[in-house]
Amino acid sequence: MPPLPPSLPIFDPRTVPVVGVDAHLPRVATAAQQPDALRQRFAAPPPWTPEIRREPKFADRAPAQAAVLVPIVLHERPTVLLTERTANLSTHSGQVAFPGGRSDPEDRDAAATALREAQEEVGLPPERVEVLGQLSTYITGTAFIVTPVVALVQPGAALTPNPDEVADVFEVPLDYLLDPAHHQRHLLQWQGQQREWFAMPYQDGEHMRFIWGATAGMLRNLYRFMLA
Repeated sequence: MPPLPPSLPIFDPRTVPVVGVDAHLPRVATAAQQPDALRQRFAAPPPWTPEIRREPKFADRAPAQAAVLVPIVLHERPTVLLTERTANLSTHSGQVAFPGGRSDPEDRDAAATALREAQEEVGLPPERVEVLGQLSTYITGTAFIVTPVVALVQPGAALTPNPDEVADVFEVPLDYLLDPAHHQRHLLQWQGQQREWFAMPYQDGEHMRFIWGATAGMLRNLYRFMLA
């Protein structure tokens, strides 16, 4: 993947002021987060509207199709598996992300891309994954048209992260991410343009997992889908 142009903003998102927290919004019911309830919701999706469809454009580059896996791990308290990208990647280095990436011509569909990338990035075997469905596409500021593929994952897989792409793999409780009391709004002014995004910081033992940007935006859309 070619390097991005220098016009991209460079900043530490943790230092950007929080302008709001959505604690006034309802959380998704625990019962709705159980495996059978998730299966039923994706089998017959309700009418819903994504809250975020597109980020402000920051890269003058051709759009590229991509897909990510939103892996819900079936512990007694379901979790979402996430990665921390390595610092040497040309896009979104060091950020928290779902397993995923650019679509290949050989990929049958977005689910095939997401499953392939999850296996390549973290060693997640496709046979342990039950694809439920997709959320609306999410267009990043770097011109990736991302399809989030939501899936259930059997716990206990021995993951093998690819050290060239993944610095760490961790899990966050699904009910934490679907509680808007943990959804922070951040606002940045850059070159006359206003950029607002969500962040969902999570204290994971000694690690503060700062989930923000596209990953948080897609999780916010999942929240809206689950609440519809």
